[in-house]
Amino acid sequence: MQNIRSPSLRCLHFSGVILAAIVIQIIGAASYPVPPSNCYSIDNSSRLVDFFYFWRIAFSLTVNQSGWIGHPFEYDGQDTDLVVRFCKDVETRSQTGYVDFGRFDKYNHFTAGSGEVDFVQRYYNGDLTNCEQTPDKLGRTAEVNIICGSCSNGRCKGGLGCICNVSQESNCRVSIELAVPCEKPGPRIFQGFTVGFHPRSWEIVYNGLTQLGYEKAYRDFSFSTEQAHVTLYMTAIASLSALVKKPIIQVLPEDGLEVKLSGSAARGSPPTTLTPTILVLEWRCQEPRSAPYEVNVTIPIEGYEPIQFFLAKMCEHRQDEGEDSRRGWAIFGILSCIFIVASTLFCCGGFIYKTRVEHLRGIDALPGMTLLSACLETASNAGQGYLRPENLNSGYATEAVWEQAQPSASSQPQGTWKTNDRKYGSI
Repeated sequence: MQNIRSPSLRCLHFSGVILAAIVIQIIGAASYPVPPSNCYSIDNSSRLVDFFYFWRIAFSLTVNQSGWIGHPFEYDGQDTDLVVRFCKDVETRSQTGYVDFGRFDKYNHFTAGSGEVDFVQRYYNGDLTNCEQTPDKLGRTAEVNIICGSCSNGRCKGGLGCICNVSQESNCRVSIELAVPCEKPGPRIFQGFTVGFHPRSWEIVYNGLTQLGYEKAYRDFSFSTEQAHVTLYMTAIASLSALVKKPIIQVLPEDGLEVKLSGSAARGSPPTTLTPTILVLEWRCQEPRSAPYEVNVTIPIEGYEPIQFFLAKMCEHRQDEGEDSRRGWAIFGILSCIFIVASTLFCCGGFIYKTRVEHLRGIDALPGMTLLSACLETASNAGQGYLRPENLNSGYATEAVWEQAQPSASSQPQGTWKTNDRKYGSI
């Protein structure tokens, strides 16, 4: 590769790199994946507020590279000082040492507030000393009520925020009021919407956010060439399910992979938690490719940002249109051969057993003939009455009893037969 030595060529190359980065950023902005950290929340207007992302941009000159995660807010008390390390932990500091009042673990305990409180953070699993008998068995806990802006008591204004007030409800629980500058909220998220490979799973989309691994196409998450289709299940809150529209797909590159949509979701049926809708993607490789094809699935939501995720499909060889049907007939032929061979072996084994062990001959030695004879005999007796007790000891209980009529001058001709109608009843 030749080096770019000319200033004009270097400038052109640099401009091309910047343009490509901008295009990639714009394409990636269309998808709203779950934030990489758990320091985010969804406000009461269903908008995503990622404190890590926005605050890192707004205060990039004063905040370290990890954003505001772990940024300390200190409150000076009379005997004890309290420190909130944002999205990390809460602790008190005194002459006797530090006491942990909970940690902000991997589970998202960051929710929207009410009234003057915009957001609520909950910290659990603090120090257990003298708090072993708490009802929740979580040790010391802390609740941080976040106010966007300044404190109502005028304690601090502007800057990076501060702790307005601290109230210790007990030795095992503390409530903190924290004022911080909040950036403009992000996109409006359709909460409660899920997409997964099972009616009760959400591997792809959870709570309206695309999960990591499906925010773009990954080779490690790709589907093999032999997998002819994939089934997705969608659920949503019943009261908002009518806002979900028909999915739209886009394949990159456009040529080489044929994708067809089917199922209740493709017809526009509203999904609910009790009756998930099904989206079936049937794809066929037309051109082999070393890199996976990107299948961009976009689900429009009325009044919200669209749900978007990517599926990767490998195409190692070309697939003909009738390949799947031929494969189905081949499987049917193999199963039929197995059934015929197994039936033949069963009949031969049963015949040998009955002739050698049970000493049967002829058709009676065939397996299943006893059951078949009993069924036919039962069917032939339908509608006949019960026999007299003296006829039960005859060779065949179901055969008709006949007797020859006595000669009579006023009756039938000699040699005529009649049936015995003496019965106890009829069915």
